[in-house]
Amino acid sequence: MNPDFNDSFILETSKRLENHETRLSTMEHIITQIEEMTKSIERLATSMEHMASEQSEQGQRLQVLESRDGQMWQKVLSYAITAILSIAIGFIARSLGLQ
Repeated sequence: MNPDFNDSFILETSKRLENHETRLSTMEHIITQIEEMTKSIERLATSMEHMASEQSEQGQRLQVLESRDGQMWQKVLSYAITAILSIAIGFIARSLGLQ
């Protein structure tokens, strides 16, 4: 075989090998970054699940508090109507001469 051909083949193969090693190194770096991003996304998803759960619980507590205020105002209104009706009936009874 031709020695120049062998030298040229070895040189070309060495360059290819160096190129492949560089590409592999770059790919390994990219894979590491993707793994880190995946872990971050998993932590973010877990955090979002906890936030959604907490928001649901807070919504239920808020609903209880709002219904409690509504019930209180219904009682106040009921007592006010009862008082007004009692006064009106008492006034009518007194007007009719009932004591």
